[in-house]
Amino acid sequence: MKTDDLIASLVADHPSRMQPVWLWLLAGICAALPLSAVLFMVSLGPRPDIATAIYNPFFDLKFLVTLALASSAAALSLHLSRPNASLHGWMWLLALPVGLLGIGIVADFAVPQRVNWEGRLVGSNSMACMSSIPLFSAPFLIATLLMLRKGATSHPMLLGALAGLMSAGLGATLYASHCADDSPLFVATWYTLAAAFVTLIGAMAGRRVLRF
Repeated sequence: MKTDDLIASLVADHPSRMQPVWLWLLAGICAALPLSAVLFMVSLGPRPDIATAIYNPFFDLKFLVTLALASSAAALSLHLSRPNASLHGWMWLLALPVGLLGIGIVADFAVPQRVNWEGRLVGSNSMACMSSIPLFSAPFLIATLLMLRKGATSHPMLLGALAGLMSAGLGATLYASHCADDSPLFVATWYTLAAAFVTLIGAMAGRRVLRF
């Protein structure tokens, strides 16, 4: 009977022990944001025409996509930080940024453009994109990996990948305010490649850092 009471007590305490993970994650993001912002301002800064660029729907769409990616990956990360949790029935969250980007690509082809689609896809900042997004994502990735250690995941490598994806979304949000390539084709190509690199780094780091 005493054993049953002990098990019941542990089960009852489990949610309360896991609940603070989202607070730790939020604290990590808030701690990393100033460092990423300083890196952004020192290396690039906002684009000169940002005051007028905000009236361009394709410019605004970049932020919707990157923030949707970061939010979806954060929700998945918090879910997977629980013991024996799986992503079954949760992966649809990643359809949100993909769907937004898909709508943007359709609109990009539907609206007459001065530059052909190959030019819009390649853009003029591809190399800056590939190097800047991982740089601005690094503080977020380090902080989130450390904070997610407060959980007890059964899938450290997958959780690390999600932490990388979330960090890439946040880093890309900063970079988007500098990037003069507003075409969704550019975002779908170069932002995605940069995010995939950060996700890979997160997966490799998570396998070690998040092992429970």
